[in-house]
Amino acid sequence: MTGADRPTAGPRDPSHATSVRNMFDLFGRTAVVTGARRGIGLAMATALAAAGADIVAVSSHLETDGSDVQRAVEQAGRRFLGLRADFSSRAEVTELSERLTLLDPAVDILVNNAGTIARAPAVDYTDDLWDHVLEVDLSSQFVLTRGLGAQMVERGSGKVIFTASLLSFQGGINVAAYTAAKSAVAGLTKALANEWAPHGVNVNAIAPGYIVTDNTEALRADERRSSAILERIPAGRWGQTRDLAGATVFLASTASDYVNGVVLPVDGGWLGR
Repeated sequence: MTGADRPTAGPRDPSHATSVRNMFDLFGRTAVVTGARRGIGLAMATALAAAGADIVAVSSHLETDGSDVQRAVEQAGRRFLGLRADFSSRAEVTELSERLTLLDPAVDILVNNAGTIARAPAVDYTDDLWDHVLEVDLSSQFVLTRGLGAQMVERGSGKVIFTASLLSFQGGINVAAYTAAKSAVAGLTKALANEWAPHGVNVNAIAPGYIVTDNTEALRADERRSSAILERIPAGRWGQTRDLAGATVFLASTASDYVNGVVLPVDGGWLGR
């Protein structure tokens, strides 16, 4: 192709660039992020604040003042409210839901990230352990989303983001309860999207791959397992929590207004192998 054959760039349209940026602008929005004290939840809350959202951070052991998430939000110039809730307690989650529906301004974005994992062979998995994981990773998510979702449906707008998992698609090893819960989260995402999309509420999920967090510490400490995992990741590295930032802002913003019921893998290509 000669120089004369090459298409030339048209005049730059600043208004177009501005409009695209505005699609990801969360200024004036209020986002609730559960499990926000550390790890993926902290990264999600930080990304939403950087995009302009005020943050309500919820965690079972959130510091009353001076937490990492509070510092990140306030450094971004956004408002911060920190709350504690035990997600294994149905009563506390119900109370949390009721409190959040009374916030003014109302909650625009709900990120259901609180979770737990317990590793044991299925034959050794006790009823108490099973019930605990399912309560934290699934039932509490539904209870909280039901309360805030009703408000969003009535208002005609809102964004709900669940944290799913690669084990929403695969079985895993020695994590029967976690796999069951995360598979159900994927189904719940689709079920709620079907009901609420006609009312202007987007329900989607992010499925993180193998991310460097406390939950994967045991895997990373096992040289054989860690090596096998790394060899299968096309990106050639374990994910960092910051790798979830873009997907979180996208699903929280108007850029995703026509995205409903999606479980979006952020996994370095793991599921593509």
